[in-house]
Amino acid sequence: MSLPVAILAGGLATRLGDVTARRPKALVEIAGRPFAEHQIVLLRRHGIHEIVFLVGHLGEMVRDAIGDGTRWGIRVRYVFDGPRPLGTGGAIRNALPALGRRFFVLYGDSYLECDYLAVARAFAESGRPALMTVCLNDNRWDRSNVRFEAGRIAAYDKSGRTPGMRHIDYGLGVFTSEVFEAYDADRAFDLAAVYQDLLARGDLAGLDIPGRFYEIGSPAGLEETRIHLSGTLNRR
Repeated sequence: MSLPVAILAGGLATRLGDVTARRPKALVEIAGRPFAEHQIVLLRRHGIHEIVFLVGHLGEMVRDAIGDGTRWGIRVRYVFDGPRPLGTGGAIRNALPALGRRFFVLYGDSYLECDYLAVARAFAESGRPALMTVCLNDNRWDRSNVRFEAGRIAAYDKSGRTPGMRHIDYGLGVFTSEVFEAYDADRAFDLAAVYQDLLARGDLAGLDIPGRFYEIGSPAGLEETRIHLSGTLNRR
């Protein structure tokens, strides 16, 4: 099963300081190419054929640099926030006409070397309208924010973390469009609030992903990802 991927790429990236003062985070150069190209190549390798970038701040630069995906043999489109930021949840709500009935959501600063087709299968088999991927973190790569027990998400909270939280939101989710249709179209809201609403209703499936994630949302994460991707390219 191949689903489209919505990439959240509309943030201001203030944690990266001067690195993103004049260019969007998606175009930060890593190992000789923009970060977004690394994401596209990885997704293409895992059978993804359609990507929708959800952009806001400096989004025109992303569109002009990446294009329509022809050079990778896939389809790439763009949905803009509009006159004001919509937040991660609002951006997805705004993009529903371009995403179809079921879709992945990937954070724009995440590089996730997982089996995307296996995640899609787990979502379909769960019978739930949404699935969050998690990984065992133990506060190694960021502060843990998920309690994952017996194959299910028991708690998720980015601000009220507890000692029982050993996992972390891995950065990849799968959703049906109905999840976001329940929210106002013209309101800004965060994807984390959507996850918490789903969890409260018993509508959120979970999948533990082995291994770790890479991200460029912080200076330390950016440097780790540079080292990892440079090493990966040199080994090919």
